[in-house]
Order: sequence, then structure tokens, then C-alpha cells
Amino acid sequence: MLPPYVVLDLETTGGSPTTDRIIEIALIRFEEGVETGRWQTLVNPGVSISPFISRLTGITDAMVRDAPMFEEIAATLYSFLEGAVLAAHNARFDHGFLKCEYRRLGATLRQRVMCTVKLSRRLYPEHRSHSLDAIMARHGLSAMARHRAMGDVELVVDYLAHARRELGEARVLAAVNDLLRGPALPAGLDAGFLDEIPEGPGVYLFYGDNDLPLYIGKSVALRSRVLSHFSGDHACSKDMRIGQEIRRVEWIETAGELGALLLESRLIKELQPIHNRRLRRTRSLFSLRLADRPGRSPLIALVAEEDIQPDVFDHLHGLFHTKAKAVETLREIVRAHRLCPRIVGLESGRGPCFAYQIKRCAGACAGKEPLERHYLRLEMALVPYRLQGWPYPGRIGIREHDETSGRTQVHLIDHWCHVGTAGSERELHDELETHTLKFDLDTYKLLQKHLKKHPDVIPCHVQRPPLPEAAAGLLRSA
Repeated sequence: MLPPYVVLDLETTGGSPTTDRIIEIALIRFEEGVETGRWQTLVNPGVSISPFISRLTGITDAMVRDAPMFEEIAATLYSFLEGAVLAAHNARFDHGFLKCEYRRLGATLRQRVMCTVKLSRRLYPEHRSHSLDAIMARHGLSAMARHRAMGDVELVVDYLAHARRELGEARVLAAVNDLLRGPALPAGLDAGFLDEIPEGPGVYLFYGDNDLPLYIGKSVALRSRVLSHFSGDHACSKDMRIGQEIRRVEWIETAGELGALLLESRLIKELQPIHNRRLRRTRSLFSLRLADRPGRSPLIALVAEEDIQPDVFDHLHGLFHTKAKAVETLREIVRAHRLCPRIVGLESGRGPCFAYQIKRCAGACAGKEPLERHYLRLEMALVPYRLQGWPYPGRIGIREHDETSGRTQVHLIDHWCHVGTAGSERELHDELETHTLKFDLDTYKLLQKHLKKHPDVIPCHVQRPPLPEAAAGLLRSA
């Protein structure tokens, strides 16, 4: 038997529950599969409605001017939701808005949720799209007022009725119960922590019977990610083993995705959790360093990770996990461009090299090619392998802010090295005094990807030596 459930839909001023507001609510409550009540209302959002939203929904500023504010209808809404499962199409969206509205009133909304998008995927896996428009088209359904709250609620109700007729009550009920099944917590893990896990970004740590973590992960939505580990439908045997061994869960909130990624990478390397393989590997790292002018000998030096320093980064080419791979790559470059293996540094000795004698070297070692020209050709051949130089004049700060938690962090970066993360002016001042730089390949890749993905993000330049006012400005600025 289905538990009491409420099919609900919201219209809002936009897509962010932290910055946008609700402008319409509609719902129908069911008990034992029978409708027991319905309710709808416009809501005054306290902000203007954009022309785009007005065109989409038909709701204008004039229509909501005299409508109640959310705080005026919060109790009525809760009377319908109490003791029921909240069902909505893309339920995370509607649930997120409701939680934010109740949080503004100092209340916490805890509701079992069932997403009808996920239900549609379970019932009709052969179809690619499960939007309301796609559902209407393939099942021959219609809506009296599409993109109005009650119109969309009635459409979802009609769809559920259609699915029961087409697939049978038992199959639909089984799919619903499967989606509603709570997390299968392992023995020894107290369920009390579930309600404490924050919704925002951060890093989580799973512990077993001792103080060494079993697994460290990150997410922009901590709560849902942690709960997914206890879903019962593990994708692989490793996930199942982790779920069975957990005895304690801890988490660290961050202000954004970059902070979570940087923290996860650092903690995995420091704590070496047994179920993290990719980031915890202590891999060797080598690069090819080009001499700064033609007269140097050899022109290429093999540099190990511990010797990769910011002042030579612009002269480095390629990152290789073994010395053999680095040498092999250099040999291929030398052969392909008829460079001298002796001058480059692959061979020892004096005079013409063996490659010149078999016409595989242009003759820089025999005085047949100017050293400057040979150096330029080597430099051009290495261009595809050149590491991206640090594009800033010095240390920078990348600011992240999470609107839900109000948390702000500044990540201090210098020559692709993560110097530290500060969440307060004092911490930032302390981090600015840090001069130790250690190159890390994972951090290098993370920062490259972040700055490429967010070209609109302008890092804040930080002066050195640190200035208290500059530090404060980084954390206060928008």
C-alpha cells in the first residue's frame, strides 16, 4: 500500500533556491491512493519577476502584488505535507526551494521525497527523455495550463494513473517503494548522523573500526552523495565492501567545488585511505627541462618531481610517470626532427654522433648546422609538450562563496601550487606568509581545468608581503 503522498509543483523566479523565490504553489494530497485535498496559491516573492518567467508561466508582477508572502502560507502548506511523501517532477528542484523558504523562517523541512522523473526512468527505461513535455507526447496526455503549478500537478497525476493502467498497479507500486526505500545502513553505524549532513559542497570521510579512513570522497551535494553509498544498489563490489565496513562518517564543508577537489586530493595523499587508489598513489614524476640557451650541454635534462620548481616551470616539457617513458619520448622527438642525440643529451662522447653518420642527424655535432638553429628546431619540436606557464605575475587568490551556508573561502595559488585555503581574515593572513611550494600533478590538472571551465572567474592578486587590508578585502569582496 502506498503511503500518503502529495503531488506538488512550484513556479519560481528562477532556478536557484538560494537567490530566487517561489511565485506559485499547487498540490494534491492522496491517502490510500484516493485524493483527499488540493490547494493552490500565488505567492508574493518580494522581488520582481523577469520577462522570461512571465512569458513562460503567464504570471506577472501585478498578479502576485496582493498575493500572500511565503511566511503567511507556510503553516497551511505544511499541514498538507505533514506525514506525506513529497512527489514532484524533478523533486530536487521543488524540495530545494521549499527547504530554503522554511530555512529563512528558522524552520527545517524534513520530507521523504519521490521524484517522478526517476520513477519514469524505472518504468520506461527504453525512452531517452523523461521531461513532462516528452511524457505528454508519448503517452498522449494533455495539460490545461502547462507551466502553471496546478496544470503541471494534474499532468503528473494523469501520468501516474496512465502508468498504473498500462503497466499494472503492482509494477508501479514496486518501483515507487524501491525509490522510497531508505538507506541500508551497516550494523554499528548510528543513523542519527543522517539529518546532520549538510546539503552543500565538501569532503566526507568514512571510517571503520580504527582512526584510519576507509574512503575519502567529495561532492557539491554532500548529503545526497553520502546517502548514495547506502542506497543498496551498489555499482561495484568495492562500493559494497565500503558500505559494509563503515562505522563512522565525518565531513568537512567547503565554499565550493574547487575547495572540495583540492581538499580531497590533499587528504587522500596525507591519510592514504585503503579504498582510494587513484589519488593516493605515490607516483614518480619526470619532466624534460630545456636549457636556457644553445651553448649549454646537454640541452635537455631529466627533472624529477621533487626538483620541479616554479622558477624552471616555463622550461619544462611533458610530465611522465617513469624515467624510461620520458627518455623514450625524447628519442622519438630527436629521430622525427633529425636532431643530434649527443647535443641533446641522449648520448655521451665528442665529435660527430652515429646518427649523423647514417644521415639521421642534421649535423650540429659536426659543425654542419649552427647550434642556434639546432636549438631553435629542438625548441619548436618540444612545443606540443610544453607545460602551461604560470599566467600571473605572482601569488593569486581564488574566492568561492556558498550562498546556502554563507561560507566563504579563498584558495591561495602560486605557480600551480596550492599554498593553502583560508576561511577567515586571520587564516588568510597566516597563509599569505607561507612560502613553501610543492608541485603536485593532480593540483596542476585541477587548477588548469577550473580556470579553463570558468574563464569569467577573475583571480584576486595578492601583494607580498601580506597586507591585512588586502587580506580582508579578498574575503569581503563579491
